[in-house]
Amino acid sequence: MVGKWLAIIGIGEDGLGGLGTIARSIVAQAEIIVGGDRHLAMLPTDDQRQKISWSSPISRSIDTIIQHRGRSVCVLASGDPLCYGIGVTLLRHIPIAEMTIIPAPSAFSLACARLGWSLTEVETLSLCGRPPAMLQSYIYPGARLLILSAGKDTPEMVAKILTQRGFGQSQMTVLERMGGVNERIITGEVATWQENEIADLNAIAVNCIADDGVIPLSRLPGLPDEAYHHDGQLTKREVRAITLSTLAPTPGQLLWDVGAGCGSISIEWMRTHHRCQAIAIEQNATRLQYIADNAAALGTPNLQIISGKAPSALKDLPTPDAIFIGGGVTAAGLFDICWQALHPGGLLVANVVTLEGEQTLYQWYEKVGGNFTRIAIQRAEPIGKFLGWRGMAMVTQFVVRK
Repeated sequence: MVGKWLAIIGIGEDGLGGLGTIARSIVAQAEIIVGGDRHLAMLPTDDQRQKISWSSPISRSIDTIIQHRGRSVCVLASGDPLCYGIGVTLLRHIPIAEMTIIPAPSAFSLACARLGWSLTEVETLSLCGRPPAMLQSYIYPGARLLILSAGKDTPEMVAKILTQRGFGQSQMTVLERMGGVNERIITGEVATWQENEIADLNAIAVNCIADDGVIPLSRLPGLPDEAYHHDGQLTKREVRAITLSTLAPTPGQLLWDVGAGCGSISIEWMRTHHRCQAIAIEQNATRLQYIADNAAALGTPNLQIISGKAPSALKDLPTPDAIFIGGGVTAAGLFDICWQALHPGGLLVANVVTLEGEQTLYQWYEKVGGNFTRIAIQRAEPIGKFLGWRGMAMVTQFVVRK
């Protein structure tokens, strides 16, 4: 049996001198040292041990580390290795039973200490190697954001996103090289942010303040229809809210959104929690672009978009926890493929507005059971000088759990 051969040591800007006794001992006894150029430069210049610097793609370095299994290998990592750090990546390949992990304070902890913020009351995210559009789903009045920066250009990009979203009055603080002798803190309003001379190693803190008249977007299902670009193929707000409550997403679950239209169901599924995943399947080229644009604008840029017609486009996709069918229910073989693919205990929800669609859903009901709900929504609209009720197309919703 292989013992604990790999150590991951969190290290701050104060270098080896800031490590505790146990961490220093592990570093001193290691045969092989792994880290970024900045971390390896913290070692004494006369250190003759084997060094491994991170390569691109990082998978090559991980393969090299695994080849040394059984030897004493030490990875130097920034701050807390399990807070958006290399420790998370390594644990996908090496069991914790073979590791020793000693964290240093994370950038989030250090930033809270500088600003006097409670870490339990802030929103944390990383833009290192991640789409900047992820920020969109974290913005709301009064939010305090802590952001791991991808580099010196990230603060300007964050300021631009906030300003365009109508949060130009927000206060932004950039914290450079926290914990080191070159630490610096810069504060300003995002709408007038002009600071360009920023260190690559920085974190960003934002106190979100909405401009006058800005209506925030809730994370709860049922965003305004106007929040989406679409060509009419949109599950309307009220029906969308009912549908998402029926699908009942929980963190980490995967949704197939079949016949996704403009992507509203899969986007709002993902907005409920940052770990929720979704795949939007759509055949119309214009709507595919709508889905991509809406996903970026509403903070779910990691939505997977599949171009194709169901059911053929569903082959070889990851096993879903839930499936929503918003279009194309009459396609031959669609139900059988979806039902076979669905995770045991998973939920299938389908919405239709036509008699033909209802007939198809009843055939599914005869096979596996389930239940039906008819959703009728009326909105008050002007009729001359008065208001009257105008009914939206009634939606028949079929729900069945596998």
